[in-house]
Amino acid sequence: MQKQKPSLMLVDGMALLFRAYYATAVTGQFMINSKGIPTNGIYGFVKHLMTAISSFKPTHLVTCWDMGSKTFRSELYDGYKANRGEAPIELIPQFDLVKEVVSAFDIPNIGMAGFEADDCIGTIASQAKSVSNVSILTGDQDILQLLDENISVILMKKGYGNYHVHTPETFYEDKGINPQQMVDLKALMGDTSDNYPGVKGIGEKTALKLLQEYDHIEGIISNLDKLSKGNKTKIEQDLEMLHLSRKLAKIRCDVPVSCSLDEAKLTIEKDKVFDMFSQLELRGLHRVFPQEADFVS
Repeated sequence: MQKQKPSLMLVDGMALLFRAYYATAVTGQFMINSKGIPTNGIYGFVKHLMTAISSFKPTHLVTCWDMGSKTFRSELYDGYKANRGEAPIELIPQFDLVKEVVSAFDIPNIGMAGFEADDCIGTIASQAKSVSNVSILTGDQDILQLLDENISVILMKKGYGNYHVHTPETFYEDKGINPQQMVDLKALMGDTSDNYPGVKGIGEKTALKLLQEYDHIEGIISNLDKLSKGNKTKIEQDLEMLHLSRKLAKIRCDVPVSCSLDEAKLTIEKDKVFDMFSQLELRGLHRVFPQEADFVS
């Protein structure tokens, strides 16, 4: 009988933390403990994490983090993510504490200054995909460019336990292009949330049509004379920004980080985790804890 491949889940830590924080912050529920520390983001993060573990049953797990706003992308382009304000004051003490909670689960925390969590996820996914089935838990669609036959993406929807699982096939059904072409899609249309413009005046519909016809940016550029006058002019005027946007959109898979499957094996000591819950006064989380799972001791 063929041995089953390990299943490695890579978690976009910031995506879970911010989602959890904002879901409760709108009502002003910061869950401040007796030490005066807000814990609403941590509480929701753990709930999201436990729900995903129960739903997808990974054998291995790694959490990846952004390590500050200065990255190679902000060096390339001053405006990158410049539209984002400072983190809310109630969230700031939760950044370090949530990593301590993840450590209590004996789950590795991975991050690298100068890169984003996406780049660490891309690197570890490409290292691990030959020996395990990789799934990526996030709320960020940018990561869909990493899809391949051994990498799926679990996009979180509103609430807990609601997911849209993407494979290369579902991506193609949705967009009519391959996941690898997504970098060029974003280079053409830009990204308002990351604050880079792409080619002004080219939206998703036109970008998809161009990629379906010419495969990639080089194909489009070498066929400029076949494009409508409007699209040709737009691309010629924004050629420099097109190439820059492509560099900003591409997730790096060569970050100097690594995590062996042995380090990532899911083995949770219940007492250690519950002790951390108790220290931070995170009440009620034991109810979503996967009690009988074979990785819990």
